[in-house]
Amino acid sequence: MTNALSRRAFLSRSALIGCSLAASPLLTPISLAATPGENRLVVILLRGGMDGLDVVRPYGDPAYAALRGDAGLNDTDAAIDLDGFHALHPALRPLLPLWERGQLGFANAVSTPYRDKRSHFDGQDMLEAGRAEFGNAASRDGWLNRVLQNLPDAQAETAYAIGREQLSILVGSAKTQRWTPEADMVLSPQAIKLARLIMAEDPAFDAAFTQAMEIADSDGDVVAMTGTQDDMMAMLKQNTRQGKGGSAEQRIAEFAGKRLREDSRIASFSINGWDTHQKQDRTLPPALNRLSETILTLQDTLTGPVWNKTTVVAVTEFGRTARMNGSGGTDHGTGGLMVMAGGALRGGRVIGDWPGLAEAQLYQRRDLMPTRDIRAILGWLLHSQFGLSTSTIETSVFPGVDMGANPTLLR
Repeated sequence: MTNALSRRAFLSRSALIGCSLAASPLLTPISLAATPGENRLVVILLRGGMDGLDVVRPYGDPAYAALRGDAGLNDTDAAIDLDGFHALHPALRPLLPLWERGQLGFANAVSTPYRDKRSHFDGQDMLEAGRAEFGNAASRDGWLNRVLQNLPDAQAETAYAIGREQLSILVGSAKTQRWTPEADMVLSPQAIKLARLIMAEDPAFDAAFTQAMEIADSDGDVVAMTGTQDDMMAMLKQNTRQGKGGSAEQRIAEFAGKRLREDSRIASFSINGWDTHQKQDRTLPPALNRLSETILTLQDTLTGPVWNKTTVVAVTEFGRTARMNGSGGTDHGTGGLMVMAGGALRGGRVIGDWPGLAEAQLYQRRDLMPTRDIRAILGWLLHSQFGLSTSTIETSVFPGVDMGANPTLLR
């Protein structure tokens, strides 16, 4: 290449490759540190309020048919009977082998302490904070961050918050690392060579690039590089367009799995699309497909003994109304469903104290009645997985929670 390309010129043209180089993990140093033990936890936030009564259909309740109609067990694309009382939404059929192996389970009629206002923002704040109420600004830290604060040998960046936005669930004094798939890009070996030549002028920048490249997994085909600076930038732009295969959720799950295969032990990210006010039969399946793909990608990435030490939990800010509305959807409700998966799980069951769906049994005669605090179930999971004492969980991780009986979630 005959034309000199300075670091300043390279950075000034970074808009051509579709992302900010300064925000890309390719140019951001990322360090990993070990936490005690080998157990892994993935927390998925299902933003929008997932309708648990559709995802796991309690067709064995006599009142279900009056509220929701046929559970769909005899349809062409049929729901799947799980235990003679519950049926699984057909969009989650790819997860059925996990259920059969005892690596998929659900907790029904669960909720945070949030009630009545049914605001997505407040409900999500309560879910991520893990508190019964908000006080001063200090109470806005996230419960996963408080877990890290109470692990005796946890160090910086042992957990990943993954996605576009900062996750409140991991905000707090314990340091964590963030990554977003939109900040990643694919560079060919020749493009990497070019970048290294430019970065060599700045030792600190070069060191950051080298460290980030070790975890970026940016492989590409060798591309002959000749011509001008504009030719080079055009090649980088095309390189980025090719991208990596799979949906954003699959890429997120793959990234999380790779980090958890190494030193990280906790990861958290969100999946949107659960606010199903209209035509739920059309709007819910795509979200369930994304959840299914995410869990299966985690399984594929965390193969063998690592998957057997992993638990995945998917939680949502609230459930939805027991009755369908006039638009073929459901409105914001109260009691909901928690999805669990992983090789460490003692699954193949739907846990929870079923409250019933008769009108007098519903919360405010409209919602599934919560019978257990979702924080208690999460607390028992943390107790079994990371050895946190029940007193630490009840006073520090989830202040004020009554953990109740142990549901023995793990093998």
